[in-house]
Amino acid sequence: MLRVLVDDGAAAATNRPVVGVIGMVRSMSAAGERPVGVVVLTGAAGQLGNRVADLLVGYEVVAIDHVDDLVRDDVCRALDTDAAVTVVDLGSSDYDTRAARRESATESAASSLAIADRVRATAVVFVSSALVYGAAANNPVPLTEEAALRPDVGFVFARQLASAEELVEQWRSTRPGRTTCVLRPAVSLAAGGGSRLASALVYGFGRRLAQADPPSQFLHLDDLATAVVVGVDQRLDGVFNVAPDGWVPGERVRALSGERPRLPLPERFSELVAGLRWRFVRGPIPPGLLPYTLEPWVISNGRLRAAGWTPTVTNEQTYVESTDAPWWAMVSPKRRQELALGGGALIVASLALLGIAIGRRRFTRRRG
Repeated sequence: MLRVLVDDGAAAATNRPVVGVIGMVRSMSAAGERPVGVVVLTGAAGQLGNRVADLLVGYEVVAIDHVDDLVRDDVCRALDTDAAVTVVDLGSSDYDTRAARRESATESAASSLAIADRVRATAVVFVSSALVYGAAANNPVPLTEEAALRPDVGFVFARQLASAEELVEQWRSTRPGRTTCVLRPAVSLAAGGGSRLASALVYGFGRRLAQADPPSQFLHLDDLATAVVVGVDQRLDGVFNVAPDGWVPGERVRALSGERPRLPLPERFSELVAGLRWRFVRGPIPPGLLPYTLEPWVISNGRLRAAGWTPTVTNEQTYVESTDAPWWAMVSPKRRQELALGGGALIVASLALLGIAIGRRRFTRRRG
């Protein structure tokens, strides 16, 4: 069994439980058995890092937070081996940690690649995000790995991840024999887990007023962890989407979320209200995120499936496990519509009464 030992500062910055200090632990599968290889985890704090480490049976796992940590005696001893070294970057796509440290995803990826150079790694597994495809009305459903990257111009984090992928490709091409596996997962969640970014996306899906919503995907962190391990075990080379089979239609997301009773509003006004609400009530919400809730960007998992990976949790199961149903989810759709119409009638009546009261007051003043 493997455990990840993570940096205290990283855990504190992300409000995650501290497991220990930076260090190395060996697989306990067999005393004295030669390890399959060494896996260096960067950005290993949190639920994904723990899941990945637990699955890397037979490897020596080194969890480090910064290139300077390579001078530590325990880390140097762990890396003093003839076994192949693979660097797994789990942290560049961690929006919460990057925001807490005021560090871009591109900078984080550059640090991980510097670590790969220092430890003479021959393989890198980089966890990116399907956000790099961008959300657009003309996106094919589903997107494959051959699709052009069009991250929304207003969403800085997605553009940083796209730039980070370019750095990973540059690292691979600078020396023969290197391989890089870039994983582009859908929105990743688990019970009690998930970043603020994932939570904001989940909140935004299925919320359009009086319009059809785009399909959505929800990937369980357990399945993302197994995808990372497949990338390490098989030394995958190239780009691989990570998503459950299929997707959830927009109307189904509405049903799962317990659609709020609401009034039909003009699209521009509803988007303005949604943006203000996200910013001041549920914020901070990353600028540029709204298009990802309005247009499709679901992905195909065919290439990774062909490599031997199989998802075990469906989109709907992940959504239900990772979200809390609001009180109105128990209300039937017909009743919600009645509440919305009743609320609208009440508002109109209140405005009419207010107008009458103001008019009578002005009339009385003129007569007086």
